[in-house]
Amino acid sequence: MIRSLTRQKTPNRLRMLLAVLAVAAASAILAACSSSGTSSTSGSGSGSTGTSSPAAATTGNLKTTTIGGATVLTNAKGFTLYSFAPDTPTKSNCNGACATFWPPVKGPATASGVKGTFGTIKRSDGSTQTTFDGHPLYTFAADTAPGQAKGNGLNENGGVWHEITTSGTAAPAPASTSSSSGGGYGY
Repeated sequence: MIRSLTRQKTPNRLRMLLAVLAVAAASAILAACSSSGTSSTSGSGSGSTGTSSPAAATTGNLKTTTIGGATVLTNAKGFTLYSFAPDTPTKSNCNGACATFWPPVKGPATASGVKGTFGTIKRSDGSTQTTFDGHPLYTFAADTAPGQAKGNGLNENGGVWHEITTSGTAAPAPASTSSSSGGGYGY
């Protein structure tokens, strides 16, 4: 009887161990993908230090914050907004898996006191995305707290990502940023 109970527990323990290892491996891969080419930029954005998701970039009001000496556009929760160099004023070139790591800001949206033109485009999936001065807007999944700009200057998914300054032009990318994928698109 004891021997049969031991045999039953072993497969369950093995399954549990395999599940834990799979989760750990997936986490390591995700961390490697999101940190590749990341520069460290300190910010003085609004205060929450929780692990809120920037994917909460939804229709509504946007705001600004200062990160690394630049005043940048953020979503309502304080997460930095980015543009993707290969995009056009009428088309997003970040779809599918790209949009998982760079969630589009759903539109329409506005920001009080910000000079520039807000608009919207239709994405390939039919949803509406906010634009600022002709740049479709995104958040970055690796920004885990307000005031971070880990995506600024990254070369991923076939192009360079830039934080959006309130003047509508991207802040210069840090000199130490490395390329994680091809493309070489300038901005």
